[in-house]
Amino acid sequence: MAVKNVIEAVREALREEMQRDPKVFVMGEDVGKRGGVFLATQGLIDEFGESRVIDTPLAEASIMGIALGAAFRGMRPIPEVQFSDFIWPAMNQLIGETARACYGSNGVLQVPLVIRVPYGGGIRGGLFHSQNVESIFFHTPGLKVIAPATPYDIKGLLKSAIRDNSPVVFLEHKKTYRLVRGELPEGEYTIPIGKADVKRAGEHITIVSYGLMLHYCLEAAEAVSGEGIDVEVVDLRTLRPLDKETVLNSVKKTGKLLIVHEDNVTGGVGAEIAALVADEAFEYLDGPVKRLCGPDVPTMPFAQTLEDEYMPNTDKIVQALRKQAAY
Repeated sequence: MAVKNVIEAVREALREEMQRDPKVFVMGEDVGKRGGVFLATQGLIDEFGESRVIDTPLAEASIMGIALGAAFRGMRPIPEVQFSDFIWPAMNQLIGETARACYGSNGVLQVPLVIRVPYGGGIRGGLFHSQNVESIFFHTPGLKVIAPATPYDIKGLLKSAIRDNSPVVFLEHKKTYRLVRGELPEGEYTIPIGKADVKRAGEHITIVSYGLMLHYCLEAAEAVSGEGIDVEVVDLRTLRPLDKETVLNSVKKTGKLLIVHEDNVTGGVGAEIAALVADEAFEYLDGPVKRLCGPDVPTMPFAQTLEDEYMPNTDKIVQALRKQAAY
């Protein structure tokens, strides 16, 4: 199997699905001749032409509105938001319209729409190129929210999202684009939406995470293994619908839970997971549910020292695991 990075996995998924289905097209700022700011769509305009790889104005509300209308008409648009920080002008189209269309029409209107969103910090992007936006969409019934962490998962889940008849917010952590590499099968494959994956089996503590933080969690789990702490690492992959069964089964086995994500701690994905475990696995717990997340500041700082303070990392996770193990 070939070893490729995350951005190559995104590009492969887009190309294969555009070859498979002529109704699939991509649109967004600079996605055409430039190939996108991260080069996710590089070369696609040469293969599929300007009618299926559409450069748009800097107008996120219009991008989402056009994509929604195309989805209503049976097309399968993939609009790209250049950075997650730019998604706010499109919120009425996404939450007010897209998320409600199928329910509001009693299933008559299907919305086969995938919104690709590069997100996250750790790249010195500052206040306007580093935001984590997943909790907003995680709280929105009618949307599916996917946040994979590896090239294999990125490709398989993006292909599944494109084929799905529901609107999907597909989150791609920018720092993983070229940093994270992995094997990709040569043949066709997809990964079911809504299924978490146990990336590392363990007996003593469960870590639940997603995106960039997953890789730090795996590093931390290996670091404490020499101390006799056996950590199970659960990669959510899909945030909504949440794979409750995998999370609960892991916690029931280990009795302890640490949730790690980069987004703000209050009202984040981790809060819902903590509530789920308290509600449905309380009698299995051998310690308090703990969260290691971004602090409640409005957005990612620009200064390197402040960004480092904001971001969870391997060392911080190691310290949290030691405290959990000692409880």
